Amino acid sequence: MKVLLSWLKEYVDIDVTPQELETRLFGAGFEVEELKYLGESISKVVVGKITAMEHYEGTHLQICTLDCGEHGKDIIILTGADNVFVGAHVPVAMVGAVLPGGFKIKERNMVGKMSYGMLCSGEELDIPGTWYPGADVHGILILDENTEIGADIVEVLGLDDYIYDISITANRPDCQCILGIAREVAAFLGKPLKAPALTHNETDVTKEEIKVYDEAYDLCPRFLGHYIYDVKHFASPLWMQRRLASCGMKAIDAIVDITNYVLLEIGQPMHAYDLATLRQATVFPRRAHDGEKITTLDGKERVLTPNNLVICDAEGPIGLAGIMGGLDSEITEKTEEIVLEAAKFMRDNIRKSCRALGVHTDAAGRYEKGVDEFSVETGMARCLNLADELGVAKIGKTKFDCSGGASTKEREIDVAVAQVNEVLGIEVPTADIIRILESLNFGVSEKDGMLHIIVPRYREDVEHYQDIAEEVIREYGYDKIVPRFLDSAKVTNGGLTQAQERELAVKKLLCSQGCYEISTMAMYSPKDLDALLIPEDAPERNYIEILNPITENLSIVRTLLAPSMMNVICNNIKTDHDGARFFELAPVYLPKALPVTEYADERKHLCLGVFGGNEDFYSVKKIIDTLAATYDLEFVYAKDEVSYLHPGRTASITCNGVKLGYMGQLRYELVNALPIAEGKKADTRIFIAEIDYVKLAEQFSDTIHFVPLSDKESKSRDISLIVGKNVAVGEMIAAVKEISKLASEVDLIDIYQNEKFGFGKKSVTLSIKFATEDHSITDEEADQAKAKVAKKLGEQFEAVARA
Repeated sequence: MKVLLSWLKEYVDIDVTPQELETRLFGAGFEVEELKYLGESISKVVVGKITAMEHYEGTHLQICTLDCGEHGKDIIILTGADNVFVGAHVPVAMVGAVLPGGFKIKERNMVGKMSYGMLCSGEELDIPGTWYPGADVHGILILDENTEIGADIVEVLGLDDYIYDISITANRPDCQCILGIAREVAAFLGKPLKAPALTHNETDVTKEEIKVYDEAYDLCPRFLGHYIYDVKHFASPLWMQRRLASCGMKAIDAIVDITNYVLLEIGQPMHAYDLATLRQATVFPRRAHDGEKITTLDGKERVLTPNNLVICDAEGPIGLAGIMGGLDSEITEKTEEIVLEAAKFMRDNIRKSCRALGVHTDAAGRYEKGVDEFSVETGMARCLNLADELGVAKIGKTKFDCSGGASTKEREIDVAVAQVNEVLGIEVPTADIIRILESLNFGVSEKDGMLHIIVPRYREDVEHYQDIAEEVIREYGYDKIVPRFLDSAKVTNGGLTQAQERELAVKKLLCSQGCYEISTMAMYSPKDLDALLIPEDAPERNYIEILNPITENLSIVRTLLAPSMMNVICNNIKTDHDGARFFELAPVYLPKALPVTEYADERKHLCLGVFGGNEDFYSVKKIIDTLAATYDLEFVYAKDEVSYLHPGRTASITCNGVKLGYMGQLRYELVNALPIAEGKKADTRIFIAEIDYVKLAEQFSDTIHFVPLSDKESKSRDISLIVGKNVAVGEMIAAVKEISKLASEVDLIDIYQNEKFGFGKKSVTLSIKFATEDHSITDEEADQAKAKVAKKLGEQFEAVARA
């Protein structure tokens, strides 16, 4: 938010430098992102009076003689402007002057005649016509004839001022206006606040046909309307135009400028409706009908839903509540009667409507952070005051106040001094606490260490003793907080816990397998679950919804890592990466009940994502097997079904009878649905594995078991069998180990399908290592063991040896 120092001084007698004020604002909790001197880009430009002028024969130039007071008399400057005249007061850039853009002025030879400076236009001084009359004229800026000769143009043009760009936190909507910042400055400088005038002269004129009411108190708890008439259309005063311009607003018309001025000064968005355009002289807020349409001031037609709040006349919507007015109700030069509106709209509804409709305005920005009912009343009063004081309109007697029943009284809370000091960790004297709160316009009385506090109506953020502690320390000074250890704290050398060390070791292991770690947001959209065909009754659909998501794409808290992994893989494919291996070790959030009544179960999951032409099911399995082998675990794989994985290329992962997760290849139809180039889809193979890391960690042993290398010889044999295509290889491997106690290791070599094997058949080749600690395995033993395995597998799985 931009704040002009001279505007601030209208409410507070500021007796510190602009730089010191910046520091004090920081100390009070307001980050000043930039402090800018308006005249910083202009130097050595003064007011000069043209005392003589003659045409330079043979050119389009005028030879001007200027009196610049103490800066020099009879200064010769040539100009090509045709709007200068003898006696004119003009801005003169002296030799050595600097203009906006870093343009430096030197004496120069102009067609054989020396010119010692330059006469400036408004454009060359980088000021608009709304800042100084005539600044937008094509030619030299002609100043008021009473302007002092030799005066610094920075002061003459009102550029001897500072502007603060202040970041207002979401919990302080009362400070998103000049008056709010002024209250804070008055408090920490110990100065009285000079409040803006709120009175006006009300005539006896009424307009009985006007109807103002409220049909949506849940979204609009306060709605004020006031009739004004005999509206005059002229430019607003220069001081108002300059203040609007300094905050990035363009002056339009006196009545429109007043509503914008009140937005900046009081923080209350105002809207003026042309009574002549209000059908049946009616105005009220309600929820939009499904499919209802409105054309807003920007000329765009918008289709609405019941989630949008609209302002209506008797026949339909005339504006998006708190966002933008309708095209048909805007103020024009023909407007004579107006219904002024000031309202409080619920911030979450405004925020959601802005996102859904793709529109954002200054008014919506204010409502999104919150507008209190005190500002509604004050904003209306200030708007009427300015309209009356500036002669813009006469104030009628017809007015309306539609309220949802919220109390207009100041809230009262009781806080113990000990509670405040406990939060701060220091002892702030009671007298100082009372002084600080009173300087912030809180009413305070104290008895036996208890503070009875009356909270200003505009401070809706203050509810508990913690809030009071924050107010106290902002003014008392954060530098007075003494750093100390917690009572239970101990000085340690730092380091990781055993669990953290193991997580780090797992990550390093995965990196050694060519994987890159990713870190994604803990939120995504229900559409991400839809994209993976997660069933509606699946446990993963039992998710926590975000009440005020920053975007619909981050509207639920994740229950799986796979959707996040898929988004990362998809983005990499779109940026022409041919292949990669990713992993993420991060929590998912499983609610214990919905709606949420307690913290969700945060369980860490390990997700692998692999894609590329050289990757297949077994390259992913190898990564997982390496993880198992490193921690002396044995994983069992069995055929499984997961909604988004290929039914024939999906396996569950089990360890010691506990299912840890699953792995598999992404379905072809889901690959085809990805938002990637059509030419890439045919060659894209994506593999996903997701493991419950909590269950995996439970399988890890806390001790290291050393197993010496055996000095006994082992023998390896390969077995190729033809089995039904639905036979799970994992079950075959498990069966081998049951059949022969000599089978110490069993690995899959390949799976092969061919028509000659018969319909529904596949060839499976296993490599079996036969070994024992008792003795060296002979070839005869290995052959006998192989024959036994082949026979039993044939009986158990109807397997036939492949020739």
